[in-house]
Amino acid sequence: MSDKVNRFLGDTPARVLVKLVIVSLVVGFVMNAFHWSPYDLLWAVRDFFVRLWNMGFAALGNFADYFLLGAAVVIPVFIILRLLNYRR
Repeated sequence: MSDKVNRFLGDTPARVLVKLVIVSLVVGFVMNAFHWSPYDLLWAVRDFFVRLWNMGFAALGNFADYFLLGAAVVIPVFIILRLLNYRR
């Protein structure tokens, strides 16, 4: 039984509890520093999907623009990195 619990949690329950407490403190500190609350995060996710829905097919129409804009940065960086690694 204990092995199944350890395998499910990824570690012993005590160590997982300590890790969760530490991560909770760090996340709580960061959220407090930015004056965020859990409700703010939920509303942000909701607003994201509402904006995505309202944009509708306009986002798909901009696909080529997004692709070309990204390619204008990615392709030269790729070529430069390949040239720098070619010398080695």
